[in-house]
Amino acid sequence: MKITDLKKQQGSFALNIKNANFEQGKVHGIIGSNGSGKTTLSKIIMGNLQADSGSIDYQGLTPRDITMTGQRPYLMHTNVYNNLVYPLKVRGHNIDETVVDYWLEKAGLQDKKKQYALSLSSGEQQKLSFIRALIFKPKLIIVDETLSNLDPDSADLFERLILEQQQKDPITWITISHQLVHIKKICDMVHFMEKGDIIESATPQDMFVNPTNPSVIRYLSNTEVSFKK
Repeated sequence: MKITDLKKQQGSFALNIKNANFEQGKVHGIIGSNGSGKTTLSKIIMGNLQADSGSIDYQGLTPRDITMTGQRPYLMHTNVYNNLVYPLKVRGHNIDETVVDYWLEKAGLQDKKKQYALSLSSGEQQKLSFIRALIFKPKLIIVDETLSNLDPDSADLFERLILEQQQKDPITWITISHQLVHIKKICDMVHFMEKGDIIESATPQDMFVNPTNPSVIRYLSNTEVSFKK
């Protein structure tokens, strides 16, 4: 996916991404301070927000190929099972109960299949939202702060599911997070945003261990994470 001259004005904030490339089949991380434009960009990619100008070359992807999970997942007022199979139903896919059970088992939700989804704990709701994003085999998943505020076991599960997916059938991920340890673990490329633009794209090694961009160095110095060579 290639972004060119993408602009969006929202009050005093201006998104202005001159050029960005998200290589297909890779895990991409987007980092940056609050207000740098990360969520605005994700909403435009999803089609939930219209850009003022510029272009996104989806390279063959359609809206049916793209999904998103957020820090506060949206769940329907029904049971876990109906929430999980919803993306299959709306896309006209056959529902394979073996596949449904596989994902429920992965998330530790097999015994809560018929439970009212909104009665799940916050961590369980995140897990349900995450496997719901994976079950219909999308080609692009945007993960907007889903890894934030998770307990260690849940965060490890999400990392494991992403890495397993990439080994089995690589798709494109765009992961927005302040959890830099997770970004370093799972991402192939990291993109740093500042004042509405992506000003640096690099491997995790170059972004976190050997940064040269002054803005990146300043950002990392203000975090509690210390990466060593």
